Amino acid sequence: MRDDDREEILRRIEAGAVRDAAERSADEAEAVPDLVRELGGHGREGPAPDLTFGGYVETHDRPPAFEGSDGQPYTVDLDTEETGDPERPWAAFLVFIRWAATGAGIMGHLTSEDVAWGGDEHGARAAALDLTLYELKTRLDRAIAVKAELMEE
Repeated sequence: MRDDDREEILRRIEAGAVRDAAERSADEAEAVPDLVRELGGHGREGPAPDLTFGGYVETHDRPPAFEGSDGQPYTVDLDTEETGDPERPWAAFLVFIRWAATGAGIMGHLTSEDVAWGGDEHGARAAALDLTLYELKTRLDRAIAVKAELMEE
């Protein structure tokens, strides 16, 4: 076999491999979901309806549940209170109910710092219901850390 023939064979193999790889890459890209779009809600469909606290409750008809950084199960609720501050008269905060591992009973609770404010109770509540589930989980873990620090003192 001549060197020219060998080079031609290698060129064809290489071109075929590059073409096949490009086709596979395009097919694989279509098959893999766009997680940023799906979770971030930047796609054509809009945000996932249950990505926020209020959306989750509306979609699932129950409060969101999380495993805290302490390994315990929690659900989250919302409460409001007057602040006495005329610029932000109402504040909303989160109440995390800690459940028994079996779910059979309430073992305790934690509260967050104020997470939203409004001119009235409804405004503060509505602002808190716009928090994402990621923000709720962050607030839960922060409340667990604060409790652990207080227990050490």
